[in-house]
This record gives sequence, C-alpha cells and structure tokens, in this order.
Amino acid sequence: MDPKILYAIIFKRKSIRNYDPEPLDETTLAEITRHISELIALYPEIKTEIQVVSPECVRGFIRVNAPHYLVAFSEVRDGYRENIGFLLQQMDLFFSASGIGSCWQAWLKPTRDFRKNKDLEFVIVMAFGRPKETLHRGSLVEFKRKKPDRITSNPELHALLEPARLAPCGGSEPWYFTGDTSLIHAYCIRPVFLTGKHVERMNHINMGIALCHLWIAALSSGKKVERTDNPAARENPPDRYYYSTSLAFQQIPAA
Repeated sequence: MDPKILYAIIFKRKSIRNYDPEPLDETTLAEITRHISELIALYPEIKTEIQVVSPECVRGFIRVNAPHYLVAFSEVRDGYRENIGFLLQQMDLFFSASGIGSCWQAWLKPTRDFRKNKDLEFVIVMAFGRPKETLHRGSLVEFKRKKPDRITSNPELHALLEPARLAPCGGSEPWYFTGDTSLIHAYCIRPVFLTGKHVERMNHINMGIALCHLWIAALSSGKKVERTDNPAARENPPDRYYYSTSLAFQQIPAA
C-alpha cells in the first residue's frame, strides 16, 4: 500500500474494541494474507511467522472479541520484539486504511494445541474485523500522548517525531529520541524494580511500533530509510533510558 496512504492514517487511527462477529469474506482474507507476505522487517535476518486465526485459536481472560486475530511468532534474537512491533504496525495501518478495525492484544495467547508444533516463540496477538464503532478519530486532540518536549530535547525534531509520538502503546510511551533530521537515535525507558516482565515485553514491541511510524513518514516524503546501530549513541543514553536502534534518512533525488 502507498506509504502516503498509511502516513495519513497515522493521524486518525484508533484501537477498535467492538466488532461485527461476522467473519470477513474470503477475498478480503486472501488480500490480508498476501499483504502479510509483503511486510518489510526492521530486522530482515530474524525469522518470523504471522498467521490469521479464528477465535478458538486464542485464549485469555482480558480480550477483545473479534472474528479474526493475527498471531505473531519469532526467532529469539536481539531486537525480535521490536521487529514484530514494526511488522504488525504495518498491518494495523493497512487495516485502518482498508475499512477494517484492529487492536493490539497484550494479554491473549494462542492455545496450547495451536502452538505445540511451532519452533518459534510466540510474541503477541492483534484482533481485527469489521468495526461496530467509528473507525477513525475525529481530530488529533483525541490522542492522549506525551508532549513533544518529553520525548526529545531537540525542538528541531518535533515535527519529524510527531508520527512516533502518536503510535499506539497501551499508555506506556516508552520512547525517547535524540539526533538530527538525518539520523535519529531511539531509546527505551529502563525498567524499574517493580516493573513486571509483561510491561518490559510490551515496551520492546511498542518501540517497534513507533519506529514503524517514523519509517512510514520518511517513505511518504520520498526518503530512503536504513536501520543502523550507532556505538556512540549506545554508549551515551539519556538518563533512565537504554539504546534501542537508529534510523538514518536520506532524500531520494527526483527522477
């Protein structure tokens, strides 16, 4: 899908929690499966698997009831949760642009029978289907997010980071950014003593979601984006944060 279409969706998408229980038609599901196969990874070297499943394939006490779910699995390597966040957020925006609702499901898991033959680790679930509520936000004021000066100390980055600021995160907003308009360094909040493993797990995924928004914003403006590791940024994190990764931006010359 055109990055400009996905970029526009960033500013009005919302998590949908009420769905029509009727399953999507086979043509639509086939298009979703095709789109999954074309997703771009943050870490292409990490093996992943994303499947469309029915409600009986997932379990959990806290759940959104939807006719379909995406279940994501991954090889366990550095950055694998960020990578899944990056991949599934592309689906979240694709759904929203296609008239389909979706919602990250942090507490759902695939059933034991479904995952017993998997050689990859389960990461997270996303619900999706036809919405029974308004699909998009009416205005930016409906986003409840940190102010720009709380996610970077560089005012020149405010406009560039706006898509990341609006990323879905379950209220955690773990990100902080440094650098300039050609090279952004991303950092994640350090877990405190009382932080549970669930919160730490979701923070990694949320970082991938925010990086996906930055990547799409850059593509939509005609830039090439490259993920890179920056030793200097890694060794000099802001207080209370640790280094995640960096994104380098380069303007593609007009033909």
